[in-house]
Amino acid sequence: MIFHITSRTEWEEAQQRGDYRAESLATEGFIHCSTPSQVLPVAENFYKGQSGLILLIIEPTLLSSTLKWEPPSGGTPPAGVPEGDSFPHVYGPINLNAVIKVLDFEPNTDGMFTIPANL
Repeated sequence: MIFHITSRTEWEEAQQRGDYRAESLATEGFIHCSTPSQVLPVAENFYKGQSGLILLIIEPTLLSSTLKWEPPSGGTPPAGVPEGDSFPHVYGPINLNAVIKVLDFEPNTDGMFTIPANL
């Protein structure tokens, strides 16, 4: 499984459109995803202070777009991710049937993220 953090609004738009397209697909050519061990450092580094977030749980074998394992964009991994870790990048829209679970992903009262219990 791989993970992608997004807003509930973007997910609702994806369901109406028929596929999920993050802004990074247009600007960088791929959709950023994370492994289970990378998702919390990514959330803490890039989504701090945000609410209305959800976590998409994606089954890579169901993706219709190409999945590549690459170094982090920008070259340096976020704090908490070991140097040399590869990240899953999806080169194209994410087909909805590849998303096997959608979970609320809100920070706790201290503003920190935790892996949802129902994962």
